[in-house]
Order: sequence, then structure tokens, then C-alpha cells
Amino acid sequence: MNTPTSIPRRRLAACLLAAIGLLPAACSTPDTGRNPAAPDPGTGHLHGLGVDPADNTVYAAGHHGVFRLTGGKAVRVADRYQDTMGFAVTGPSTFLASGHPAPTDPDARSPHLGLIRSTDAGRTWQTISAEGEADFHALQQAGPILYGYDSQSGRVWASNDDGRTWNQRAELPLLDLAAHPSRPREVWAATGEGLVRSTDGAATFRPVTGVPALAAVDAPEAGRLVALATDGRVLSSRDGRAWTEAGRLPAGGQATVLTAVSTERLLAADDTDTVYQSTDAGRTWTVLHRPPAG
Repeated sequence: MNTPTSIPRRRLAACLLAAIGLLPAACSTPDTGRNPAAPDPGTGHLHGLGVDPADNTVYAAGHHGVFRLTGGKAVRVADRYQDTMGFAVTGPSTFLASGHPAPTDPDARSPHLGLIRSTDAGRTWQTISAEGEADFHALQQAGPILYGYDSQSGRVWASNDDGRTWNQRAELPLLDLAAHPSRPREVWAATGEGLVRSTDGAATFRPVTGVPALAAVDAPEAGRLVALATDGRVLSSRDGRAWTEAGRLPAGGQATVLTAVSTERLLAADDTDTVYQSTDAGRTWTVLHRPPAG
């Protein structure tokens, strides 16, 4: 079933007013701080990692905002506390995300942000589409096609116009999506129990047999997959069927997030909200951020 979804008319009107300078903040989600007397909640559970090609900075997206990782610390960007679920870096200082407004946001109009975009490395965000409708837990840009997994419908959505309108495609439970720009209609999905593959732009998926339980998968180059097993093993494959163990995350929590910046540079996180980086394809890892104890 293909169901186009476009930006709400009232949001479009607000954006047009903003464009001509009559309503400067209409298209930007507001800064929403916390009670200054309350302790800082930290990152919260992490859902996404990426590297800004503008300056090579690592960013992490979590329940309490988007964070710049620097000097072993996670610095919240622009004091924004939005619950950032799906997250992807798509160009210099350009991020896509989804999720929920901060609990204290007085201007929140819906529990679901839909698709939002930042072109200034997370300092401000604009609503692109599906506000109040979609909660994308995975976002994957594959050349001309943007894929998103919407937790509300349980379907993979696909867009050919940078997320302004969508078609709903296969319905299935999954944790992560992977696709390479040179093969935009070949889509892989980690299900938590294994791996499934689509060759028709996420309209249908078939299980790949013999694959261990995967928490995340990525496609850093055409014909190359990198995956993170739920037990922390880092796996690589040429065809999705035969896998080689490259290494393992340091002992800690359960593996949750993987981003393959390249075949050699990998970012990962576990359910302790610790962020790791490898520059040798997963053989060894260093800690980029570890939450304070207690």
C-alpha cells in the first residue's frame, strides 16, 4: 500500500511566513531547557551516531538531545532536550532526525516530531514532513531515496524528494536499516534476531539465513556490510550470507548502535550509553564518551 504523506498545511503556511521574514521562528523547533534546579539527565539512551564531514566531529543522538562528543564529554547542542530517535548525518552540518519534543516544551503540538532537518549541526531544526504522524526509529539516505522506519505504523517509508512526501512500504519489525547510494533499491534490515534483505526498494523483504542476532547494520561501500551482533561482535560480509568476525566491543552493556563512517572507521554504542570508536574496522576500540557513574 502506498500512502503519500505531505507536510501539514498549517506548518507549510508558517514556513512561508518565516521565509519572508514575518515569523522568524515558525519553522524551527524552539529551545526548551530544563528546570535549572534539576540535575542534568545526560544523554539518555542513545539511538544514533554520526560524523559531521564539515569538521570531523562525532555527534550522538539520545533521549535528551543531540550531543557533540569532544574531549571525552558529551556537550548538548543548543540546550535542546528533544528526544531524538532516528538520526542521520547526510552532509556537512546537515542532519536528519525524528522523535519527540522535550517534555517541558511549552510549544509542542504533537508527541511525534515527524521528519526534521538541521543545516547548522543541530543548533536549529525545521519540520520537513509527517509531524504528529511518524516516529522514525531508523533513517537511511541511499542516493536519491530516503528510507525511514516508522515505529507507529511498523512500516518502512520511502521518499524520493528528500522526505517531503512519502510512500509506505513493507511492514515488519526491525532495529536498523542499511543501503548504499550506488544500490539504492537494495535495503538491508537488522531485526534483532537476524537479517532481512529487499531488492525492490523496501516493498518486500526476505530473511537471510544463517545470520546471528544483529542489533545494527550499515553499508559503508557497495558490496560491503558491517554489522553489530547483539553480543557485541563486529561482523563484516560481502553478500550478507557469509560473515567474518572482525572484533568485539569492550565488555560492558548490550550492543545497540553502529555507524560505519567507512570500512575502517566505526562508531558504536551500548545500552550503558557508552560511545566507542574504532579506526581499524572493529579490531580495537577506544571510548569517546562514558556516562558518569551513579
